[in-house]
Amino acid sequence: MGGWRNAVQEAAASKPLFLTIYTTIIVGIVATSFYVFSAIYSPSASTSTQSISTSWLSSPPLSQNGGSNFSNNISLPTDKASQPGSNQLKTIWQAPPSNSKMPPLESFKLTKELVGERAKDNVIIVTFGNFAFMDFILTWVKHLTDLDVSNLLVGAMDTKLLEALYWKGVPVFDMGSHMSTIDVGWGSPTFHKMGREKVLLINAILPFGYELLMCDTDMVWLKDPLPYLAQYPDADILTSSDQVVPTVVDDRLADWKQVGAAYNIGIFHWRSTEPAIKLAKEWKDMLLADDKIWDQNGFNELARKQTGPAIDDDSGLFYAFDGTLKLGILPESIFCSGHTYFVQAMYEQLRLEPYALHTTFQYGGTEGKRHRLREAMVFYDPPEYYDAPGGFLSFKPSIPKSLLLDGEHNLESHFSLINYQMKQIRSALAIASLLNRTLVMPPLWCRLDRLWFSHPGVLEGSMTRQPFLCPLDHVFEVNVMLKDLPQEEFGPAINIREYSFLNNPLLPQQVKESWLDVQLCQEGTEDCHASSNTSRPGLLRFPKNSTEEMFKTVFSSFKDVKVIQFSSMQGAFYSFTDKTREEKFTNRLKRYVGIWCCVENHTPGHIYYDMYWDEKPGWKPAPPQTPEEDHPPF
Repeated sequence: MGGWRNAVQEAAASKPLFLTIYTTIIVGIVATSFYVFSAIYSPSASTSTQSISTSWLSSPPLSQNGGSNFSNNISLPTDKASQPGSNQLKTIWQAPPSNSKMPPLESFKLTKELVGERAKDNVIIVTFGNFAFMDFILTWVKHLTDLDVSNLLVGAMDTKLLEALYWKGVPVFDMGSHMSTIDVGWGSPTFHKMGREKVLLINAILPFGYELLMCDTDMVWLKDPLPYLAQYPDADILTSSDQVVPTVVDDRLADWKQVGAAYNIGIFHWRSTEPAIKLAKEWKDMLLADDKIWDQNGFNELARKQTGPAIDDDSGLFYAFDGTLKLGILPESIFCSGHTYFVQAMYEQLRLEPYALHTTFQYGGTEGKRHRLREAMVFYDPPEYYDAPGGFLSFKPSIPKSLLLDGEHNLESHFSLINYQMKQIRSALAIASLLNRTLVMPPLWCRLDRLWFSHPGVLEGSMTRQPFLCPLDHVFEVNVMLKDLPQEEFGPAINIREYSFLNNPLLPQQVKESWLDVQLCQEGTEDCHASSNTSRPGLLRFPKNSTEEMFKTVFSSFKDVKVIQFSSMQGAFYSFTDKTREEKFTNRLKRYVGIWCCVENHTPGHIYYDMYWDEKPGWKPAPPQTPEEDHPPF
């Protein structure tokens, strides 16, 4: 650059003609250099030196939608230039031209140069997955770019995901896993294979010399974490944890002496130091030697070989592993697990701003994780999710104060509260089914927590309030509700949405403005009859205990209304006319609810919820007394 600057100065002292010539040449050199640099280092570029797979190039490119369900109506951010002195990152979400060809697979290989193109201030943020997690990955990327964080890379475990991300303009590399594109399920052999891929990935990146923030795809960033992590330059590793009892009440690192729960490897930050590289290698060797070891358990076993002493009096870092590794545990209140965020709302009670949300401590598989993120309004869905065919049905839940607040918080009061809400949801599902509408689930209140092990109702020392707004998967089998059950056995599908759906900023204006309030009334009172005549625009008075035929007749006039909201579900629906349909509906709903767990000093300790509890005289919440009783209520 100094030579070019001198040339300009010399030109300025010359005649105007030479000034023009010099300037034109220099501008041309700069532009050409920039073009060549972009062509070489762009992930979309292919070079003649690379071996090109004919079969790869002959495959037609995916559409720019990449086969994903990412919302195209969301305003995507444009990356800002990096700080002076660091490389300017290529803009994310800038899709390649639709008429261009997919570069060869070899050009997506993980290399030091590829990481260097995306790193900023020597830090790279990485997640990985297969095509089944495409929407999670796009949500993960979108949150970071909304925070003006662009130094990220996504590892693709199958070529379908790699292609889809490439056409979205998301920085992606090939992990060479050749993995299935479907959801593998927690605890399966393929799930454990994914865990080993994470360890191999860490071992591959650390020798490049960059700091690595490794993340699972089922988490989202709510605040830029890099300034926080930079506060601990001496740490070799900073890890999240499954700690549910607060160890600090501010934003300092967790008190490592009080952290008894597992270190959670869904969010952790590595520096390329000798102790960290040594731990990564031993971790890899351990898992490759025994395919039965869960990757997180393996990390905990190694990291906890030694815990302490503290490195100093202030930082919160301590020696771990072999006595040389400096480890810090991220605070449980702001690097949130599924429990500290959704159940305890710990950050809210402590008046702190959360950095991250990880969908652990949940009970509905991948569908449950997605639903949790939707409840928190941090998941991105396509436009059609917010404007479903047939429209939506919602209702205002009615809960007596006595059920919610009075008396002790115990099994009886918890199940009384849940059963009362469940009966209203049952009516709402019936009406949604009859009107072919998508049901917006109500907020669900619980008195007792749900866990995998016996407990006294809430975990001692935690900040769980009673009652608390509990995730849907605490009571309902979200994965079953969203599953395609055979219609010949279970009747027509009933689509659902999360309780926060109608408050989501992504809800389009045409849905918000197309609304009918339904006020239940006692038949025979003023303006209360099974008619489509509205008492005033946007308000319909409709008799309680109406039948299937009454619902179909009256609401057929409102089929173009996007949202129908009932004032209550108490006595809203009387019965089906078609008994075959009712039988199939009942068969479906019996599978919609799960278990509460777990009673202390009893094996098994779980208690099955029953959607039709009120049809069983003397029903009591009790665990199975014999093996024969240990089955769902169907």
